[in-house]
Amino acid sequence: MSIKSSQKIIEILYSIQKKEFEEHVEEMSKPNIVYVTELTACSHKYVLRQKFSELIFSFEPNIILGSLIHRGLEDILEAEGYKREVPVQKEINIDGSKYTIKGRVDALNEEEQIVVEIKSARSSQGTPHPHHILQLQIYLEMLGYKKGILVYITPDRMLEYTIEYTPIDLKNYLIETINDLKHPRWHWECKYCIFNRICPYRVEQTQ
Repeated sequence: MSIKSSQKIIEILYSIQKKEFEEHVEEMSKPNIVYVTELTACSHKYVLRQKFSELIFSFEPNIILGSLIHRGLEDILEAEGYKREVPVQKEINIDGSKYTIKGRVDALNEEEQIVVEIKSARSSQGTPHPHHILQLQIYLEMLGYKKGILVYITPDRMLEYTIEYTPIDLKNYLIETINDLKHPRWHWECKYCIFNRICPYRVEQTQ
């Protein structure tokens, strides 16, 4: 039996990942666009992605694995009547300037008014994570829904959490982000941040 190295499928995955990035790279340079994930993260990432948006592109196994998990579960939910990858946005004025908060819900049950967010991770430890809960709460706030579901798929477990809507000050999170007031927002962020080698606010983790 002869076995030869091939990259045919990998090339397909790469082209899809690259195309999705290129479709949004121009938008990433615009300061009046703020993504939902940026409201839940270090505010300096909002600043750096405008200047160094090309650094965001990543073609790593864990990224592709997460993308495949999302696509697979979204396919299943779509067959059950859910809408998949639903874009949501909200405009907010800050000191005379208009900002657009943009996001994309993994799955949406319009009849029951339920938002579903899918998360893949290396471990189930510490779930549900506070930044994931905050992301879901932001979507609930933007859509006016009262309930969401966080689904975790990890190598050791499959977990699902129902999150009830809690009012949040969306405008305050936006102000914190555009004025770069939270850097980092979470103690662990710097370790995993794609900008950590050029960030002046990088915090070294201690054991």
